[in-house]
Amino acid sequence: MTGTKTGLVGHPVSHSKSPLIHGYWIRKYGLNGSYSLLDLSCEGLQSGIEKIKAEGFRGFNITVPHKVALLDLCDEVNALARAVGAVNTVTIENGRMSGTNTDVFGFIENIKSKSPTFDFKAGPAVVLGAGGAARAVVQGLLMEGVPEILLSNRTESKADTLIETASEPNKIKRLGWNSGEAGEAVSTANLLVNTTSLGMTGKPKLEIDLSSLNPRALVHDIVYAPLMTELLLRAQERGNPIVTGIGMLLHQARPAFSLWHGVMPDVTDELEAMVTQ
Repeated sequence: MTGTKTGLVGHPVSHSKSPLIHGYWIRKYGLNGSYSLLDLSCEGLQSGIEKIKAEGFRGFNITVPHKVALLDLCDEVNALARAVGAVNTVTIENGRMSGTNTDVFGFIENIKSKSPTFDFKAGPAVVLGAGGAARAVVQGLLMEGVPEILLSNRTESKADTLIETASEPNKIKRLGWNSGEAGEAVSTANLLVNTTSLGMTGKPKLEIDLSSLNPRALVHDIVYAPLMTELLLRAQERGNPIVTGIGMLLHQARPAFSLWHGVMPDVTDELEAMVTQ
C-alpha cells in the first residue's frame, strides 16, 4: 500500500520547505502518505499534471509560476480561488481536479495566531505589491472587514488590475510607489503588509519611509528568508508590533493537508523551529 500521494508543482521547487511541513504532519498523525517535489516547466505543465493524475495522486500544491494557469486546468475552481485569481491547492477525486486557494487562510491565521488582539476593522491597511500574494492578502483583508485598503505597487497598471478584479474594489485605493501619499497613508495605517520580494535574501532592499508610521500599526512582512527582514527590524525598533512571514507558509499548508488526509493539523513550536532553521 503506497498511501496518500501528494506533492508540490512548480518551477523551480527544490528550495521549497513544503515537504518538511507535510512530512512532519504525516509522521505526527501516524498517516500513510508521501509529499513529493514535482518540477514542471510551463511547457510541460499540462502533460505533467496528466501524469500526476495517472500515478494516483490525491492532490498537490502549486507554486510559481503556475498558480494562474491552474484556473483553466482544473475541472472545478471554488469562488475564493476565482476571487484571488489563483489556485494553490488541488484535490483529485475520480480523475477530476478541484482547485482552491489557501493563501488567504494562511495570511489571516498567521496574524490571528501571532497577534490575537489585533482588530482588522480598526483602520486602513497599507499593502505593498500587487502580485499573486497581494491578491490573496487583499482578499483576506476584505473578508475580515478592513474598512479601506491602500495599495502601492511599482507598476501602477498591475495595481489597477488587482483593484478592478477584487471582490470589493470600492474599498481599495491606489497609492503612488514611494510617494508622499504613501508616507501619509502609513501615518493612519492600522496594518502595513509587504507582499513584494523586496528585502528577501538576494533581492534589492525595500525602500520605505517609516518615520510617520502609526506607532500602533501592526507590521507584517510575508518574506521569510530572512525571517527578520529589514522592514520588521526597523518597525520593531520603533516599538511597533510585528509578524514574520513564516507563519503564512505554515498555516496555508493546513487546509490542503486537511483536504487530502482528513486531519486539520496544528502549527507547533517544534515545526516552526524546524522550518526556520
